[in-house]
Order: sequence, then C-alpha cells, then structure tokens
Amino acid sequence: MRLIDSHAHLQADAFAADADLVLGAARLAGVERLLAPGWDLASSRASVALAERWPRVDASAGIHPHAAATVDEAMWEAIAALARDERVVAIGETGLDYDRGFSPREAQLLNLRRHLALGLELGKPVILHCRSRPGERDAQDDLLRELTSADVDGSDARSRLEGRPPALLHSFSGPVDYGEQALALGLAISFSGLVFRRGEESSAIVARLVPAERLLVETDSPYLSPPGAPRRRNEPRWVEVTARWAAEQRGADPDALGEDLLRAYDATFGTGR
Repeated sequence: MRLIDSHAHLQADAFAADADLVLGAARLAGVERLLAPGWDLASSRASVALAERWPRVDASAGIHPHAAATVDEAMWEAIAALARDERVVAIGETGLDYDRGFSPREAQLLNLRRHLALGLELGKPVILHCRSRPGERDAQDDLLRELTSADVDGSDARSRLEGRPPALLHSFSGPVDYGEQALALGLAISFSGLVFRRGEESSAIVARLVPAERLLVETDSPYLSPPGAPRRRNEPRWVEVTARWAAEQRGADPDALGEDLLRAYDATFGTGR
C-alpha cells in the first residue's frame, strides 16, 4: 500500500537521536510523501532544514495556537519571510485550541487570521488545528466563522491557490456538520490515530464524506499513536493503520486508496514529483 503522512513532527525532540532511521522505516513501510509542520519559529526553520536534507519531506511554517500569545511583530515577520521559501508548501500549523487554552482566545484568533491572510497571499494551504473541550464545539464554530470571514472559498482564493484546498483540517475532531461545512468551503481533511479514541466516532462518518482528492491521513508523530503503535512515540510508519481504517470506512480497496492518498497529497500541497 502506497502511503503519505501529511503531518509528522520529525523535527521534534523525540526524534533528535534517530530521525534518519525513523524516516528510513517509514520509507520501507510505503510512506512516499511526508510533511513536517512547524509549530513555532524554531521548528519552522527546522522543517525547512529537513526538507532541504530529505527530498521526500516537505516543510511548513507557522505558529501553533498554544504559542499564539508569545508572537511579537519580529517573530511574525520572520515566519512570513520563511513562508515564502519554495520548500514551504503550507502555512501553519495554526488554528484554535480552546481545550488546553495555553493562549488567550483573542491571541489565538489574531494568530489564525494572520495565517489565513498569509496563506491566501502566497497561494499556500493553511494547516489547521482545532480542539474544543470535551462535549463542546466553540472552537470549531469559531474556526468556521473565521474561514468564512477570510473568504477562503471566494474567487480570489481559488485563483491564488489554482484550485487547491485553501486549508487542511489536521487530525480531524468534531461533529459531522462541522466536517460538512469545512468541505463546503473547499477544505481538505486529514485523519490521525485520534479516530480510534472514544468520543471521536463522528470521524468515521466524515471519512466517508470527504472527496478522494481532499482526503489525507497522518500520524501527528510523535503523538496520537494508533492501535498497535508504541504509545511512548508514534512514528510515520504507523500511518498505515489509519489509512487502512479510512479504506474500511469508505469500503475501498486499500491499494486503490493508497493511490488516491498520494494524488490528494500532491493536489493539496502542489508537490507532484
């Protein structure tokens, strides 16, 4: 089965000693495309360095909502400059996290708006993290409002992105109608090992709704280990577990789905090789 991992933090400390071996194991498992998203300035720079070193790794640049309150103008200008690098195929990881709430909501919203504007300016999709507290959906609702306000499905956005998705919901979590509204705005959706956790049953329904050209899978390494993977450290090679789950939900042949995943990755990030 051919595979992609649309979200794996290979530049994290968990891989400092053996990132080469981890990437080699992923390649042997069938992973042909991998995106190592940044979550702050240092990790965004590290993402670009990884993409320079490993041809099958792509980079992104952005500020996670957890770090939104730490961003000053100099940091944002550095992120915006880095985002223009040709090795950077996406903006983020950004978004909203009202569960842990490490940054005030207003700081998160400002941070999100900056990323959406930068993504539209550069014609690069924005990687979106979105979490509410258990049983709530305020982060998802606020995210949808911000996407609509940014006019991500407007003619200008479609032109700048040349028909590619304006954003990607990473590690999908939320109610079915949230997924439906995101799809109506043209977003891509990625599923991770989170789908196997209690309370995430709606992901199975949404996985059946996503058009093949906008369906992605990921590990969110070193987090969110799926069944069978070590809980202490998830790795890109374990993305196959989630990919096979997605094939099962869609009633698809796993090998055929693998081909679709590669096409969707390249269609989302403009990375055809």
